[in-house]
Amino acid sequence: MKIVGVRRLHAGSGIEVAALGEQPGEVTVIAPLADFWADPAGHLSRPPAGETLAITSIERVPPVLPDARVICIGLNYLEHAAEGSYRGQDLPPYPSLFARWTQSLTVDGAEVPVPSNEEGLDWEGEVIAWVGAPLVDASPDEALASVIGYSVFNDLTSRKAQKLTTQWILGKNGDRSGPVGPMVPSVEVGDLKQGLRLQTRVNGETMQDGRTDQMIYAVGDTLSLISHTLSLRPGDLLATGTPAGVGYGRTPPRLLQPGDTVEVEVERLGVLRNTVVGNERRSANDFRAHK
Repeated sequence: MKIVGVRRLHAGSGIEVAALGEQPGEVTVIAPLADFWADPAGHLSRPPAGETLAITSIERVPPVLPDARVICIGLNYLEHAAEGSYRGQDLPPYPSLFARWTQSLTVDGAEVPVPSNEEGLDWEGEVIAWVGAPLVDASPDEALASVIGYSVFNDLTSRKAQKLTTQWILGKNGDRSGPVGPMVPSVEVGDLKQGLRLQTRVNGETMQDGRTDQMIYAVGDTLSLISHTLSLRPGDLLATGTPAGVGYGRTPPRLLQPGDTVEVEVERLGVLRNTVVGNERRSANDFRAHK
């Protein structure tokens, strides 16, 4: 099962959570967004029973609550850490964490604009974990058990903005810079420690090729750490970091330009595909999906 967010084009309704249909071009509604995240395990434990809609009658949006927290791990693969801030240095005992706002998220197929003061965007293929139960002072095992599903993610980064300060939030929150693929229930995915293959391709050329068992900081450990400071809620997200092969680590550096297509493929989760466009394609409508 693959779970997406939808908004009906002509009904004036809010966001609903739906399952991609077995037949191409269809989705089946599961529940309104807030209702789904009030009991995600319950909704995923039974077949979707809502209305079946044609893809042409809906707009795809992230199935994300407006007040969800999107917490990201930086430098979570050993070789990527070596090509970045920790070249030749010991790794810290705890992960570097930063935040995205939900407004920066978008979906498979969306166009991602390059900000006006950037020479391009950098790719960072990742896996996102969706929290499905409240976590307060959770153990690593409890935290991992709370994960209701996983998605492919691309943490598209504005490198100039990222390097302006010691904090990364500006470079990580460009408009539509966080494409998220459909959520696949964790019971269908299994533990990321089994080593799911993750590849990022630019115009068909492979740039990243790693496995999720190469993570330095495990999902359960990181969620547990977070839960001892702030309470996590159903619908919160953890972006788990990217393997080596990003553009700024290459010689010479390479960035995504308008017209480029970037794909992130993760075993069992599918392919996330987006096209990069110029800054003139930014729009106030970028934020409508979260209202």
